[in-house]
Amino acid sequence: MWSETVNASSFQIVADYDDLLVVDKAPGTSFHDEDGVRGLCSNVADAIGARVYPVHRLDKVTSGLLLLPKTPALARELTEQFSARQVEKFYLALSGQKPQKKQGKIIGDMEKARAGAWKLTPGRENPAVTQFFSHTLMPGVRAFIVRPLTGKTHQIRVALKSISAPIAGDELYAGKAARDFDRTYLHAYGMRFSYKGERLAIIRPPQIGELFVSEAMRGLLEEGWESPWDLPWPGR
Repeated sequence: MWSETVNASSFQIVADYDDLLVVDKAPGTSFHDEDGVRGLCSNVADAIGARVYPVHRLDKVTSGLLLLPKTPALARELTEQFSARQVEKFYLALSGQKPQKKQGKIIGDMEKARAGAWKLTPGRENPAVTQFFSHTLMPGVRAFIVRPLTGKTHQIRVALKSISAPIAGDELYAGKAARDFDRTYLHAYGMRFSYKGERLAIIRPPQIGELFVSEAMRGLLEEGWESPWDLPWPGR
């Protein structure tokens, strides 16, 4: 089982603009202060000597890209983009299980289950919508590139579990099998959004996790998943 305190730094700066910071959050880092431990936002503010205004978040177990505006004005603008679903988000995930289908769209309402988990239901009153492609990474491990079209709690974790491919290392949804991996293998890989009159695209390959930094993963990203916004997404 991976340790949530293994990482020397809770984040790395990916891009630094006048009024916007883009960071790569480490897995195991809480977004907000928790039980007396300073969270990501506090650590970033300490590092740059200024306040940031979060407009979205990642689960504690998830690594990857986060947009952190430095001004309330940009925070309002980006919040509007998120609300209007104008921010494109792309994730990488690994599973030790074979999915019921190799690519497609997963749609369904989500409701609370037990012990803090969520589950997908057949209803479509306010559905979570998730597109994905998958590819064999190595024997016994399948890689996924995922595009959530909605922003529900645990959406990708629940979606992949619903097709019998819970994310590797995810104790909440993969159970005892999670102990075979050194982290929860979910990473916010790419984003595309409007900034200062342009469509800004950013990718950040995962930096932590034995399987994520493997030659096999690097090859997969370089050969087909380097520009996720250009993929022929299912049901597009």
